[in-house]
Amino acid sequence: MTVRTRFAPSPTGQVHIGNLRAAIYNWLYARHAGGQCLLRIEDTDRERSTPAAVQAVLEALAWLGLTADEPPLYQSARTAAHLAAAEDLLRRGRAYKADKGGTGQGECVLFRMPGTDMHFHDEIKGDLAKPAADLQDFVIVRSNGTPVFHLANVVDDIAMRVTHVIRGDDHVENTFRHVALFQALGAPAPKYAHLPMIVNAQGKPYSKRDGAAYVGDFRAKGYLPAALLNYLALLGWSPGDDRELLSRDELVRLFTLERVQSSPAQMDPVKLQWMNGEYMRALPRAEREAACRAVLEARGLWNDALPADYLGRVLEVLQERVKLFTDIAAAGYFFTEDYPYDEAAVQKRLRKPGAREALAAARSVYAALTDFSAAATEKALRDLAAARGASFGDWVHPVRVAVSGTAIGPSLFHLLEVLGQARTVQRMAKTLEKFGG
Repeated sequence: MTVRTRFAPSPTGQVHIGNLRAAIYNWLYARHAGGQCLLRIEDTDRERSTPAAVQAVLEALAWLGLTADEPPLYQSARTAAHLAAAEDLLRRGRAYKADKGGTGQGECVLFRMPGTDMHFHDEIKGDLAKPAADLQDFVIVRSNGTPVFHLANVVDDIAMRVTHVIRGDDHVENTFRHVALFQALGAPAPKYAHLPMIVNAQGKPYSKRDGAAYVGDFRAKGYLPAALLNYLALLGWSPGDDRELLSRDELVRLFTLERVQSSPAQMDPVKLQWMNGEYMRALPRAEREAACRAVLEARGLWNDALPADYLGRVLEVLQERVKLFTDIAAAGYFFTEDYPYDEAAVQKRLRKPGAREALAAARSVYAALTDFSAAATEKALRDLAAARGASFGDWVHPVRVAVSGTAIGPSLFHLLEVLGQARTVQRMAKTLEKFGG
């Protein structure tokens, strides 16, 4: 048997990471088994399934490199096949017409459940069953003549020869109905695997309120597709060891449904950022710098007058502080002399008694240095603080705020080395003038 999986999104808006994880698992399972992964666009909701929403799905999959093995099947083009199946069920007594709800708005077509207990084996959750008393007949064609999700879903799975349905566990209840439909249509049901929900730190469904939740959000924030794919693959599955950074080829080789957990998977944005930082640092230097430069240019922070190697030197100083390409914008003080001052930092570090005097003294010492390396600037400041009988920290903090406008950042003395002597001294003078030194 050739494994055939499918990703079947309803394009009614942006692509949520829960849907994207389902796409990743379908793709990985098919690739692992040497089968095919298919794409079905379930666009029967004509009001919400806009061309823009469809394009969002296609772009998300392309960005992640989740290529389908056949052209997409658009469900809206298969209405005739869905209705033909309904007619077949009516002829054989497996469905009937009724004025559902007594509205007088026309007859619906309802599927007649077999009246027996239903069960199926879930590849993740194990054996699942439901008594006949809890399985009611359900609508498969609306009174306006349009097929309902349940019918279209099953008919298209049959047509696409789907062998494995890997989807969210919010569909478990639907699967009992779908298994009955497969039986009534004389087709073998595929194997089902229902993925655990993605939750926040409180155990509730992860949503936009908890942070980035849609593929477009992660892309806009500067996440790498390889990092997001790696992270989402591990969000509910593990390779069986402690490894967390796995290439696409490794994921394909290792992925099995047996190692997918059945309990909810908690989204951890901090871990995702860490992972993205690891992927960023593994990029070729030129590629990493080009992406950061694009962010700086978009924010109006890039300065063409800076040396060619300047951005690379900045990234070396920032190191793990840049986990996303967009993080470089937080260090905008490296690239512009018009950097803002954090008012809290100014109050705490520059308006403290003796701070401006310390800054003025440090400026004079730095202006006279013949070696402006990180080691030299640190030694000069330590010597100055010791000579004045002061705490080294009382001298470090005013200098940092003066040259960057903020109280936090990378190693101060490596920051000074990258800025250079002239810019450092000029910034200290500007700060002294601005704040009354």
